[in-house]
Amino acid sequence: MAVSKVFPNATEALAGHLHDGMTIMAGGFGLCGIPEALITAIKASGVRDLTIISNNAGIDGVGLGMLLETRQVRKMVSSYVGENATFAKQYLSGELEIEFNPQGTLAERIRAGGAGIPAFFTATGYGTQIAEDKEIREFNGRHYVMEHGLFADLAIVHAWKGDTEGNLVYRKTARNFNPIMATAAKFTVAEVEHLVEPGEIDPDHIITPGIFVKRIVKLGHVEKRIEQRTVRKRSA
Repeated sequence: MAVSKVFPNATEALAGHLHDGMTIMAGGFGLCGIPEALITAIKASGVRDLTIISNNAGIDGVGLGMLLETRQVRKMVSSYVGENATFAKQYLSGELEIEFNPQGTLAERIRAGGAGIPAFFTATGYGTQIAEDKEIREFNGRHYVMEHGLFADLAIVHAWKGDTEGNLVYRKTARNFNPIMATAAKFTVAEVEHLVEPGEIDPDHIITPGIFVKRIVKLGHVEKRIEQRTVRKRSA
């Protein structure tokens, strides 16, 4: 008998797969495509000393910012964190450890982890603080920094549509870090806005195959926030 991947809520979808000191990948870019329901469930669970791999840390009180406010995060592996005052305060006071990455390097480290590639060389960061204490090699007269692939205990991702087998489709900008993170963890849980039956998604449109996704939760209302609203002045 087949076991259903669909769970009634985020708390049940994460049950049995949260523990203190674990490493979690959280998809999204800014506030776009973040797995907010799953983050909220992690907050409610009370797990602590987490290492979070994410492009950014949300904003104060939203997304991963919720876990920072409750001091459940020990370390962040990130690229851009400039929108979160709580993040900055904890970092400057020595409460939070940070491993900064150039954005492209972070993406490639995650992709490499999902592809089973333990390390790779990139020219990005050579000669800067990013390269400190890392192996440097020269190829064709240019210096490269060795970076390690990233692999997590748990990946939480947000998709626009998914079927009950875990095949996922991401919409527009939300197709950011979610697809690569879905491949780079021991256990992946996806929250989806629209849940359909197998066969209802055109195979050519599937971005994350269901083989990578262990559990799914269908979202109800989804609040889509705008992190930085920029508008053009009306012409006279």
